Amino acid sequence: MGNPAGTEPYGDGPAEPADLVDHHCHGVARGPLDEAGFLSYLTESDAPAADGTTFFDSQLGFAVRRWCPPLLGLPAHCAPAAYLARRAELGEEETGRRLLRATGITDYVVDTGLADGLTTPEELAAAGGGRAHEIVRLETLAERAAEKAGSSGEFLGGLQEAVHGAARAAVGFKSVAAYRHGLDFDPAPPGPGELGAAVDRLLAARDAGRRLHDPVLLRHLLWTAAGTALPLQIHTGFGDPDLRLHRSDPALLTDFIKAVRPTGCPLVLLHAYPYHRNAAYLAHVFPHVYADVGLTLSYTGASAAAVLAEVLELAPFGKVMFSTDAYGLPELYVAGSRLFTRALRQLTRTWVGEGAWPAADAPRIAALIGSGNARRLYGLPAAEASA
Repeated sequence: MGNPAGTEPYGDGPAEPADLVDHHCHGVARGPLDEAGFLSYLTESDAPAADGTTFFDSQLGFAVRRWCPPLLGLPAHCAPAAYLARRAELGEEETGRRLLRATGITDYVVDTGLADGLTTPEELAAAGGGRAHEIVRLETLAERAAEKAGSSGEFLGGLQEAVHGAARAAVGFKSVAAYRHGLDFDPAPPGPGELGAAVDRLLAARDAGRRLHDPVLLRHLLWTAAGTALPLQIHTGFGDPDLRLHRSDPALLTDFIKAVRPTGCPLVLLHAYPYHRNAAYLAHVFPHVYADVGLTLSYTGASAAAVLAEVLELAPFGKVMFSTDAYGLPELYVAGSRLFTRALRQLTRTWVGEGAWPAADAPRIAALIGSGNARRLYGLPAAEASA
């Protein structure tokens, strides 16, 4: 499909990925967004920006202003007010179509755990001219099962059925255990006694909305999903204020990674920043572990190449995957894809120029990271079939 609009090829050859698989993303907002609504998607914070500033005043905000206005007929770095006015003039649907179709993304692997007010995977892919695939969030499945269950047995049976039913259609699972408890959990599957007691506690918590945060139940979810042998994405590293950052270090998963290996379940360590080097190490030493660069590159913006270089210090090139973790705004797909492709181009030009990388291999490695690794891991069709 050629280079995405607004990008340039590497050096003298086409070493930029010809297509991208966004292996972890979310839907975009359905309705029109006012300024406050738009800006809320440019941060992981739940608080306003510093006095006299907005969240456009950030690495991610500057990336949006660099790459998105030209796709809507405006100059790069135009004033935020002008950009938002143009966006409103075009409308949410046309804005989304123009932006998404300029990313080079052919496959959207969508986490449907955050669905309120967002497009479905099919709607997202249709707007972007690509193909949709679903990642099922485990905690959401469990909470739905709890709402239907009247007993521990009903919950456990319903959850088992829900996970294995989802596995027939989805390409993988996702866990936010880092948010709900932390990654410093007992790596072993829970025994029947502790599992039954944890379920009883969950079902008794009717007034608390049955939000799943018990580490015993989180372990049970992870092991249940691992039994399907589908890829299991795990949030690691930074996120919103619900997180305790020091408890989201992927290195805390080491014993679980070792324990789950015999199941054949691949583990995908999402985001990871500022522990991205730890994620790269785990991908290096364990054959079933993969490292993701999504979200991290978007939020580090102009420093994306430096961060990507740190991931590629240890992670095997066949174990690193591109994603945007875009949520709510089609602009985040543009920023994520541009920052990734430019960072990869910058690094490969430098390493080839220094003689560290063979020039003939640069296009192949770019294609692996941009799409090939994800297609292999999730069993996705070739680009021609998804375009």
